[in-house]
Order: sequence, then structure tokens, then C-alpha cells
Amino acid sequence: MRILLVEDDPMIAQAVKGALADEMYTVEHVANGRDALMMLSVNDYGFLLLDLGLPGVDGMTVLKTLRANAQGEKKSIPVIILTARDGLDDRLEGLDAGADDYLVKPFHMSELLARIRAVLRRKNKSTENTLTNGLVTLNTSEKTATLAGADSPITLSRREYALLAALLARPGSILSRRRIEESIYEPGEEPESNAVEYLIHSLRKKLGPEVIKNVRGLGWMVEKGSGS
Repeated sequence: MRILLVEDDPMIAQAVKGALADEMYTVEHVANGRDALMMLSVNDYGFLLLDLGLPGVDGMTVLKTLRANAQGEKKSIPVIILTARDGLDDRLEGLDAGADDYLVKPFHMSELLARIRAVLRRKNKSTENTLTNGLVTLNTSEKTATLAGADSPITLSRREYALLAALLARPGSILSRRRIEESIYEPGEEPESNAVEYLIHSLRKKLGPEVIKNVRGLGWMVEKGSGS
């Protein structure tokens, strides 16, 4: 896994990099908030370790900017704040701004590694009930869809959900009319004329015309994106 470490203290940065490297993590390090935002904008990371007391752009601004402006998988990158600020208000502000955990300096490297593993377990558990192609995410428990960059889920009908789930289960693959009908109808049900077109039209109105692509003469698909 690729981790971005944002820490302006060279001794702490070296210690953290060494501990992570021993656990076979790939670590990239920057020492200020401006470089952190640049690196986050052009690269994909599986984790962010973020100091708050950074020169120039501080860590809280980095976190809030990331959560507000990032798209797709980058918006939900796991974040642990590493800081000497141990006040309750600081902890609450960091967590409310979107951090997954908050670790006060000084800390043992074994605790940091344990915190990383715990956050990843929570993240993995939360994504077990989702299907996504990076543009749209389907919550298979709540039967709702969420567009990248949006906070509010969109309610789907039973058949809208079944159709979108079939497409997101195989992003980049074209599903024929017959395959889609098998997904949206129960065994024994008779497919209605133009039902597939109607449902796709309905989904496009809710999610946008770019979500589901028509491949003339073959069927429909959702594109394979960064989250699939």
C-alpha cells in the first residue's frame, strides 16, 4: 500500500518511514501542506498520515480541502492525524473534519501500525456492502446510489437498484437486454415491453446521462473507473 506522510519534523518522519517500510508499506514524504495538496491531487494513495502543525498551509486546511474537493476514491482516503495537539477541541475538530483517527505525539510505532490496521479494517468492512466504478457507488444494504463528490444518497426503486447492481457488478462489460431482464425480474415474471429502456431512462434522470452507456445493437454498460 502507498502511504503519503506529511510531517515537518525530519526525525519523526524518518522514524515513521522506517517503521512503515519494515511492514512493507511504500511511503512518500512531504514536509508542508502545499506539497501535500499537490501530491494528493496528482497521485493515488491508500493512506494519509497528516501532521497538523505544518509550515504554510496547516494540516487542518489540508484535511478540509481534501474532504471538500477530492473526487471518487481520493475523497475517502483513510487519514490519521499525527500531532502534538492533545486538547479535546483539537481532537474533535480533526475528527469532524474527516480524519479517521487522531494520534498524539509522542507515540510508539507499534501503536501507529495498529491504528493503521484498525482504520483499514473499518474501511474494508464499510466497502463490503458497496459496488462502485468511481463515478457512482451503490450501497447494497440500503439500496441507494451516491454520485462521486456528492454527500446525499439517491433512493432507487427495486428494479432500478437491480439493474444498476447488475451493471456495477461488471463495470466495463456490456450486458445484453436478456441479461438485464434476468436481473430485474423474478423467476416466472414476464418481462414488460421496453421495461429496460424505461428503467435506464429513469436512472439517467436521477444519476445523470453519463452513468449508463448504450452500446448500439449490443446492450448497456457502466464504464470501468478508478474505484472498480
